[in-house]
Amino acid sequence: MDPSCTHSLSAIGLCAVLAWLPACASIPNGRSAVDQVTVRGESQLDEDDITDRIATTHSPKFMGLFRGVVYDYEIFDRLVLQRDLARVERLYRARGYYEAHARAGRVLQVSPNHVRVEIWVDEGEPVRIHEVRVEGIGSLPADVKTAVRRAVDASLKKNDPLDEDKLSKAEAGAQRALGDKAYAYSRVQRAAVVDIVQHSADVVLTVKPDRPAKFGHVTIEGLGTLPEAPVRRALDLSEGAAYSQTALVDAQQAVLDLGVFASVEIIPDLPDPPPLDHVVPLRVKVEPSKLHTVTFGGGVEFDALKTDLHVLAGWESRNFLGGMRTFSVNFKPGVVLYPTRVTKIVAPSKLLPEERLRLELRQPGLIEARTNGFIRPEVNIFPVLLKTTIDPKDPVVGYGEFKASTGLDRVYWKLFANLNYNFQAEQPFVYAGTLDPALRLLILSYPELLTNFDFRDDRVKPHKGAYIGNSLQFAGGPFGGNARDIKVQPEARGYVPITKHITWASRMTVGFLFPLNYGNDYRTHLTDSSSEDERRAIVRDLQIVFFRGFFSGGPSSNRGYPLRAISPAGVVPFLTPELAAAQIRNLCDPSSPQYDVARCAVPLGGFTLWEASTELRFPVSGPLSMATFCDASDVSPKRGNIRLRHLHLSCGLGARYDTPVGPIRLDVGYRVPGLQVPSGTDPREETDPGDFFGIPLALAFGIGEAF
Repeated sequence: MDPSCTHSLSAIGLCAVLAWLPACASIPNGRSAVDQVTVRGESQLDEDDITDRIATTHSPKFMGLFRGVVYDYEIFDRLVLQRDLARVERLYRARGYYEAHARAGRVLQVSPNHVRVEIWVDEGEPVRIHEVRVEGIGSLPADVKTAVRRAVDASLKKNDPLDEDKLSKAEAGAQRALGDKAYAYSRVQRAAVVDIVQHSADVVLTVKPDRPAKFGHVTIEGLGTLPEAPVRRALDLSEGAAYSQTALVDAQQAVLDLGVFASVEIIPDLPDPPPLDHVVPLRVKVEPSKLHTVTFGGGVEFDALKTDLHVLAGWESRNFLGGMRTFSVNFKPGVVLYPTRVTKIVAPSKLLPEERLRLELRQPGLIEARTNGFIRPEVNIFPVLLKTTIDPKDPVVGYGEFKASTGLDRVYWKLFANLNYNFQAEQPFVYAGTLDPALRLLILSYPELLTNFDFRDDRVKPHKGAYIGNSLQFAGGPFGGNARDIKVQPEARGYVPITKHITWASRMTVGFLFPLNYGNDYRTHLTDSSSEDERRAIVRDLQIVFFRGFFSGGPSSNRGYPLRAISPAGVVPFLTPELAAAQIRNLCDPSSPQYDVARCAVPLGGFTLWEASTELRFPVSGPLSMATFCDASDVSPKRGNIRLRHLHLSCGLGARYDTPVGPIRLDVGYRVPGLQVPSGTDPREETDPGDFFGIPLALAFGIGEAF
């Protein structure tokens, strides 16, 4: 048997299962694989910063468990380790620790062909910055001098260790500040005078100023058969305008945002010495990506509310009818296996067809160079499944939905702004049972303003930075529709790097809905004396709140609860139309001792929301990473009523696997006993979120991070 497969019985079993893959790596005779590399004595540098820069590294584990399976072993070499010790010392010197020494502490033979390596570091005392001077800027305008000094001060501070990366950052920052003020031909040079004995250094940045420059002719290369006019419009670089480095960065991003190019590079022609007219010609090099994309696949959804099988199909053109317009079609037909779900694993008795069809057309350069226009119609059919418990007598209500959104969006620096108008038509029907006669066509229309400031280092897997966003909607009024309200939901996210590869992420959002012509009746209890008009008013309010109100729970919300499970609860007449008034009075009156929460309580939606999440994200091996998290949230039926004592706290563990479309995510959230709602709160006010094999937890699947 291959020696790599004899390291553990688990690996033997896995190699047998994966025999059809090149799953088991081999270790050459007489050599050893590296199981672990540990750095001792480091306190000023992160261990990951050190181990990432040396060649001696640990053997990766498949699924975080098995070495030598799928991935090759890392083979130990003493000569490589000696060179690595020199690399560690150079790394410390680059961080200002000129007296640092590294040595191989121990090479432990943990088995005949596996070792663990320890590297010991004596960091010594750092060389610290004594003084920072910027010279050569006396002749520049006051605003330019201020910009240069701010750029330098942002990277270099007195008494900090003399870090070469920060020196380079200060030099580049000063050069960028000059470029932003049109001084494209000015140059910055850095120097440091180091006193090893005193452990101090004086840093000098010398600016060689020049005259302000202007943009020259713009040449675009690599378009092939693509039209040039939309690219020039997106660039928005006028010949003769003052040179600006920021303008070049914004122009590059604007061309990338067209969605047509895999890469965009803007190269200013800056000869030395500069030309007499100080004009800077620009060369734009683009590499087109595929203009047409076809996608096809399928999936399964299996949670506490439903099980469905679906197909995904899509087509996208990034140069639709020329002009670099983007047109896409996405179709998701499927079938719900009713009533099969995590909490009720039984054979389905009904098949409920569902579908989602979405089209989108985007027009770049609408109104002005960087503003995009879009129109986004949708046609959807879906069942309304809100309860984790099922009674076969209940009707299954569905909606045929038409939605359309049109508007404009634009990016200003780190700000993204989107102004759109939305129209919805919701037509109820039944998959099974009888349709309540009070259910009518529902029309909703509202303008919306979406804004966000995005300071994250990466949108897919952020490691540091912040995100601040807000949604503001105004329904009804002069725009028509059955609902008039104001809805606002701000959100903030923060990302803090704990180490180079470990991230602490947090999110907080609140939501406020102020109904102007509905909501007073949506939690009213029907009685024997209720008139038909009262019943219609209640049903109307329930429909509107379902589509306009707040809910919490699910993979991007509170992961210990199913989708929409955190919400004020109550009786929904159109989900139990066959119940006689006497039965409703006895079984579905919350004040009645015979109240049946499982039979009657349904999430209704609410007017005030708060959600808070925090998680620690860390790598495991290769594309596999994990996260520990805690989520808390609440939805109140009252306006402007944030109930921080209603925690609905869930904590858990999640796994992520990186793919080209983002990480595939599985989270398991456990509802912490005693930290849900205050003692004494009437449990009949909320639905039963269900459990998983008797444990109060929920499974949440998703693509991309939770936030």
